[in-house]
Amino acid sequence: MADPIRRYNIITLRPHWAQYIISQGMSFIISCALFLVAGHDSITYKMPFVVLGGVMTCIMLYRCLYLYKLRYIITSEQLIIQHGVLTRTSDYIELYRVVDFSENRDILEQLFGLKTVWIFSGDRSNPKLDIYGVKERLDVVRIIRERVEYNKKRKGIYEITNR
Repeated sequence: MADPIRRYNIITLRPHWAQYIISQGMSFIISCALFLVAGHDSITYKMPFVVLGGVMTCIMLYRCLYLYKLRYIITSEQLIIQHGVLTRTSDYIELYRVVDFSENRDILEQLFGLKTVWIFSGDRSNPKLDIYGVKERLDVVRIIRERVEYNKKRKGIYEITNR
């Protein structure tokens, strides 16, 4: 008799609020500097600074909204990435196609207690997925690895290496 499909809890991940600061902090500082320069009395041509600061602010707000709307959903058999602001897109990675994992913590992520999880897969459309803003204490790699191994075993997929 075939193995029954094991049902895991569905886990939904969103980037932590501190990831907005990490990813857009420098843009915010530059935008503020441009507006400050434009407000200085000794500057003759203020409009280029105001326009550039406004454009940078719009780009920064769009990127923050994109991060806010970003969702990573880990199901029993798939990793679903929902992203987009004006148009929403859902990308699917079958868990049995995942081949490797990696965790990265740059200096700002360490200060905020966050990490980025990299997932490498045999999927043509998404060979590398970055999961940003994961809380450091959440063991996402273990959770996904357990589900990947289960799905590979269930589908009879074995990795053959030539070392």
